[in-house]
Formats: sequence, structure tokens, C-alpha cells
Amino acid sequence: MAESRITSEGRTTVPAEVRSALHLKPGTRLQWHVTPGGEVIVRTKALSLLDLAGLVEADKHVHVEDMNPWR
Repeated sequence: MAESRITSEGRTTVPAEVRSALHLKPGTRLQWHVTPGGEVIVRTKALSLLDLAGLVEADKHVHVEDMNPWR
């Protein structure tokens, strides 16, 4: 069983064997869920549409005429 310790700042390190088994890389986001029974479930966070917001230039407007590939 893997184990880690919480620092006074509330930080912890995911043990190497867990990072390896889950293919976790730096920058991977984790979601923490506490069940009513007090168990903790930790999952990797998949990208949502909201996470993709801002990746494309939103202020660039294209006219319908410019979208026609047969000009």
C-alpha cells in the first residue's frame, strides 16, 4: 500500500508507484471526492469543453463569403 504525508501547508506527494500505475505526469489535475462513509476517491480530471475555452482566437471574425472554398 502506498503512503504519503501531508505538510503543514496541506501539500502531499503522490507516491511514485501510484504515479506510474496511473501514468500521471506533471500538470495532471486530480479530482478528490469524499463519500458519505468517509472514503476518498481520487480521479484524474479529463478535459471538458470549459477547459478548452480560450484556445482559439475568439475575436477574429470570418465572413461567410470568406468560408467558401470554391472561390
